Amino acid sequence: MPELPEVETVREGLERHVVGRTIRDVSVLRDYSVRRHEGGPHDFVDRLRGETIEYVARRGKFLWLGFTGSDEALVGHLGMSGQLLVKDANEQTEPHRHLRVRMTLEGSAHQPNRVFLDFVDQRTFGYLAVSDLAATPDEQPGGLGTQYSTVPDLLGHISRDLLDPTYGPETPGRNLLNKKIRSKQAAIKRILLDQSVVSGIGNIYADEALWRARIHGERPANKLTRKAVDELLSHAHDVMSQALVQGGTSFDALYVNVNGESGYFDRSLNAYGQEGHPCGRCGTTIERVMFMNRSSFFCPKCQRK
Repeated sequence: MPELPEVETVREGLERHVVGRTIRDVSVLRDYSVRRHEGGPHDFVDRLRGETIEYVARRGKFLWLGFTGSDEALVGHLGMSGQLLVKDANEQTEPHRHLRVRMTLEGSAHQPNRVFLDFVDQRTFGYLAVSDLAATPDEQPGGLGTQYSTVPDLLGHISRDLLDPTYGPETPGRNLLNKKIRSKQAAIKRILLDQSVVSGIGNIYADEALWRARIHGERPANKLTRKAVDELLSHAHDVMSQALVQGGTSFDALYVNVNGESGYFDRSLNAYGQEGHPCGRCGTTIERVMFMNRSSFFCPKCQRK
């Protein structure tokens, strides 16, 4: 599943290619891909036609396109294999065989060419939906990429993520997050994966952050010190930032950015997927266990339970 760095890579690409463009036409080729839109496919199309894209924002693994002078936004979740691809409409190429939704965008002042914004999804777990915007409870910008203190209703249950300035080091938001984590009795990895506590950290980057912090994923969160949690959050921020520079983590062709290029941070992983390999810090063999119906990778010496 695309995680925060992969989704941020897509957001940055969309920001460069679609901001300022107006949606002139929308085609829904698979109704299931707009299942979270309450009005159905026809209403989805009607709500998007004529809207001009003002910004592209992200919170955790969710994206939204904000429109000029509108209190609505287009929300996107990539699911397991979703892609948002920008293509020149003048190029004579066959549509992707897993194309689910196509939006035709007219040119902007800086980019006069007409383009297609295609939602491609092989496994169909992703979706698009138009959602009303609501004020953020803390009166801070809704997410990375927007200056407005609003967030789509669909994302009301999703916490901020560690690349959000509100959760930056030494901020009130980071201090509150630290305290919230240490109030939980559950395993620390479970807390890291809880999108209502802190969003965007998936299985890969949770394992990498825990390895860097020398913390076993099954240790109870309330048994960790304030300093240990702060260091863990800093490591999670750093590993996702480093992955972002490299375009994210890609294990197959399903994750690509808006230009169809895959990331390669998988070459830099220290724990995730390294079962049987020596720990890069102490040389002990990395082990794999099942946790929450998924694999966890850790060093049994560096990360004592």
